[in-house]
Amino acid sequence: MRVEAVYGQSLQTHNAFIALVDTIDSALREHLSESTLERLWGYSTREADAVSLRTLDVLSRYAGAASWADFKSRLKAETPRESEEFAAEGIDSSSLTPGTELLLGWLPDRRIAVKYLGDNRFEVTASENSSLQPGDSFSCLQFQKGHLLYLDRFRRAGSVKEARYVAGERSGLTECRII
Repeated sequence: MRVEAVYGQSLQTHNAFIALVDTIDSALREHLSESTLERLWGYSTREADAVSLRTLDVLSRYAGAASWADFKSRLKAETPRESEEFAAEGIDSSSLTPGTELLLGWLPDRRIAVKYLGDNRFEVTASENSSLQPGDSFSCLQFQKGHLLYLDRFRRAGSVKEARYVAGERSGLTECRII
């Protein structure tokens, strides 16, 4: 939490909360109750039903923001988005016909050729520097250059055991094309 980062230690004891109250008093000339802070941090057995805007404003100012609203705005701006639209060079399984072959590559120097079997299933036909080997099979709905390659229902050649497999963890697919 930002308050702990500014304070320089985690808040895990009653004495730490008392010391934080003193620090905030000195820095901002604002008083907060240690019991309020203990409830906020979940240290107290009493639940924090509601937190006053004043308490949130004071803690936000201590953490370097102008107010609680400013703190939330800054946090939102620096937090990565959980989801968003993207445009990427790619191939959707639904656009393929059985027998279509693809070349897929990722760092460092890994490449596989795969043949589309239908029903979103693929079989590896050639492999270079990859642990995926000819005869391995998997399901995949789409391949996107620059994004991770997630393989579902992955099976080693000759096995019935299915697993999940991910490739391109450093920078996603570097190659993705029909051959």
